[in-house]
Amino acid sequence: MKKFILLLVVTINFTAVFAQNNFKAVLKDSKTNELLIGVNAVIQNSNLGNITDGNGALEITNVPNGEQSIVLTAVGYEDKIVQFTFPLESDAIQTILLESEGEELEDVVITTTRSSRTIANIPTRVETIAGEELDEKGNMKPGDIRMLLNESTGIQTQQTSATSYNSSIRIQGLDGKYTQIIRDGFPLYSGFSGGLGLMQIAPLDLKQVEVIKGASSTLYGGGAIAGLVNLVSKTPTEKRELNFILNGTSALGLDASGFYSQKFKKIGTTVFASYNHGTPYDPANIGLTAIPKFNRFTLNPKLYLYLNEKTNLHVGFNSTVENRIGGDIEYIKGNGDANHSYFEKNKTNRFSTQLAFDRIINEQSKFSFKNSFSFYDRSIAIPNYSFSGKQFSSFVEASYNYNTERTEWIGGLNLWTDQFTQDKIANTQAVDYKYTTVGAFVQNTWNPNEKLALETGLRLDYQNEYGVFLLPRISALYTISPKLSARLGGGLGYKTPTVFTEDAERIQFQNVLPIQTANTEAEQSVGGNFDLNYQTHLTDQLALTVNSLFFYTKVNNPLVLTANSANNYEFQQPNGNIDTKGIETNIKLSYQDFKLFIGYTLADVNEHYNGITTTYPLVAKHRLNNVLMYEIEDKLKIGLEAYYFSPQKLNDGATGRQYWLGGFMIEKLWEHFSIFLNFENLGDTRQTKFDTIYTGPITNPNFRDIYAPVDGFVVNGGVKIKL
Repeated sequence: MKKFILLLVVTINFTAVFAQNNFKAVLKDSKTNELLIGVNAVIQNSNLGNITDGNGALEITNVPNGEQSIVLTAVGYEDKIVQFTFPLESDAIQTILLESEGEELEDVVITTTRSSRTIANIPTRVETIAGEELDEKGNMKPGDIRMLLNESTGIQTQQTSATSYNSSIRIQGLDGKYTQIIRDGFPLYSGFSGGLGLMQIAPLDLKQVEVIKGASSTLYGGGAIAGLVNLVSKTPTEKRELNFILNGTSALGLDASGFYSQKFKKIGTTVFASYNHGTPYDPANIGLTAIPKFNRFTLNPKLYLYLNEKTNLHVGFNSTVENRIGGDIEYIKGNGDANHSYFEKNKTNRFSTQLAFDRIINEQSKFSFKNSFSFYDRSIAIPNYSFSGKQFSSFVEASYNYNTERTEWIGGLNLWTDQFTQDKIANTQAVDYKYTTVGAFVQNTWNPNEKLALETGLRLDYQNEYGVFLLPRISALYTISPKLSARLGGGLGYKTPTVFTEDAERIQFQNVLPIQTANTEAEQSVGGNFDLNYQTHLTDQLALTVNSLFFYTKVNNPLVLTANSANNYEFQQPNGNIDTKGIETNIKLSYQDFKLFIGYTLADVNEHYNGITTTYPLVAKHRLNNVLMYEIEDKLKIGLEAYYFSPQKLNDGATGRQYWLGGFMIEKLWEHFSIFLNFENLGDTRQTKFDTIYTGPITNPNFRDIYAPVDGFVVNGGVKIKL
């Protein structure tokens, strides 16, 4: 009997050992047949799984006998569940095809890191707004990208003018001057040219928006202390793209944009043109504009030359011309008198050129060259004062990429020039500057094994006024399991001082003294972040994705605009620093045609000067983003939004009130056109309903900080045509 029991135990164990199977497959794009890297594969109701390697290969070991469901997920592709009965009849490697999530996401490639990797395999944390999300947000504000960025977790747009509507972008609570905005890798929106930038970029010709939070100086140099926003333009494909959008608002605004793109054998082109018009709007009936009167024309043509299979060249030209006037409604309508005399006029002319050359040397290496020139002319006028000037800047870069199976090297040289000349003012008071920066950078991405990816970078900059800056950076991605991964990164950054900050913009640069470079140091930072990503299928139809980011950034030698005894404003560097720390959490639930997005931001930003700690002004410490979407593909989109902003400290010592914002959007789609309608700020939340925006007489108002909307409830709607 004992021998029989022993034999039975051995047989059971022997059978268990051989009941484990190995599953091998190759994952490809269903349309392009491209190998897919970083696809997550999990056997349902188990902890077994893996991710595809650099060759798109997948292997899962110890798969039990019987029918098994394998859940496949990848960024930009529809989730897929495949079923197999083990043991398999053949040991042949399976080929599995994944479908891209709609036409808009087919060509999504992360460009900011200059890496050939997918977003799931990049050690640097990159957030993207692309495809349907970019299209939906474009419905809400077709004339600019202010709302597109403001509704993202960890990003807040700060209105710097009560009457002209100008705004800047804050990442993780830090002042807008610490965020670098670039277009296709070209630094076109810095210094004076950053003024009105968010208000003058229409989203129709954007393919995606990429955001890196925290110091991003290795590849793009100074200025990216809080983070980097890269606006990626659409490029031509063999399929013609001809899009138009016409939008009108209840505030009597108008947006008309058109975009054309097509690639032929040896040549391709994109052309974007838009006209944006605003009517002076005063929903509070206080006599001042919440939305100014403006007219803006934009033209962006680009030419692409495909010299051969390995060499291409593209040249582009960007132009924006705008006249904008806000202030007293009666004055703007032409009824100005002694009681209606306040105004703020902005005239801008923005012109830039871009040239990019790429040469594939062999399968492992590529050479790239970039060049841009930018001219920006802006004048600001209020009663009895005007400020105007011209900014000339240029950018040249040569870089080299080298790839092997497990490593990727990127190295290059940069040259920036940036010159600002103020108009019609004594040289002793002009805020002129002339900066030249020479930089060299190298970055390496290495996969020591299938679970770990390391990215290290080093930049050396020489700045003609502020000396040498050495900027190291490191990031790591560890795939704990097919469902769970973690990133850790950090680095140094710096910011070259200029007078073009939120605080100076708020007072139209009036009585702002030039920066004394001999007595001023560049602002420098150190920071890092850690994030966890978890994704799973709770059921066959219910998917959950959770991402939590923990961040910290410290800015040393901060420039602070301070009033002196002579009623002028000068930039000083108090003994101390600014730091921001907090958490960003994003949750996404998908069930059939429904998607729920929940985002929470905790930003604890403080100033530490001369041993005293105070709260940094104009930061909502707590923010909550809620978006519910219902979509029938290619037929109908419905969205419901709710956003919460906690109380904010103001520069005058007061505390602004907490508030909620709500919105509703619907779009009906046909094959070649769609109709959309958007209800923004459903509760008509306005700062003028529960607080003041200025003190003193209306003929000479002293404006307070703007921390809540001033335009209130606005409806917009229109038609989109795709031919």
